[in-house]
Amino acid sequence: MLRKHSYLQLFTAVCKKDLQLAFRQRAEIVNPLLFFLIVITLFPLAIGPEPGLLARMAPGIIWVAALLSTMLGLDKIFRDDFHDGSLEQLIASSYPLPLTVLAKVCAHWVITGLPLVLMTPLFALLLNLDSQSLVATVFTLLLGTPLLSFIGAIGAGLTVGLQKGGILMSLLVLPLYIPVLIFATSAIDTSSMSLDYSGQLAILGAMLVVAVMSAPIAISSALKVSVS
Repeated sequence: MLRKHSYLQLFTAVCKKDLQLAFRQRAEIVNPLLFFLIVITLFPLAIGPEPGLLARMAPGIIWVAALLSTMLGLDKIFRDDFHDGSLEQLIASSYPLPLTVLAKVCAHWVITGLPLVLMTPLFALLLNLDSQSLVATVFTLLLGTPLLSFIGAIGAGLTVGLQKGGILMSLLVLPLYIPVLIFATSAIDTSSMSLDYSGQLAILGAMLVVAVMSAPIAISSALKVSVS
């Protein structure tokens, strides 16, 4: 029982530390939101204000913007810990590294993914989304953005020791983002036709469960390889 309690303390402490650092450097929170807003604002200006066209393109626009916004802060998940030497201490600690990694990925999602989900109703107005599509968009973002954080953290772990590893990280994670993008946009398209989209949500949910169980282990192995 004492060990379980200490594990919970470790998870809470790591999350709290990363969140406090993010709120001190508020650009980490503001930049993804600004990027998301700029992308969604530019599309109506570029393709015209025709409501039907915007509604048809909205799922792809929202999800591509969310995907790119999430990638903005991926290289920061482990970078500061690597430079100040605390990452080596975490790896050498008696506590399981996957638990620490899970806490850091959760903190990254709270910083980057959760604000996007909360602001989606406002952004959806710019793209003329109907209420059914808006609900589907929120559900897909709730399931999909944590998945993006887990997948991106694998790339961040592999490239944490490299100078200017952001480009390599993008090349590694972008192909892995494609299935998430496909099922998320398919769910929103299906909802716009008043059809059942629970199948797509179930697939996203299953992918998230698999990521929660396996990604921390993969990320921990990537960090050990990068630091060694």
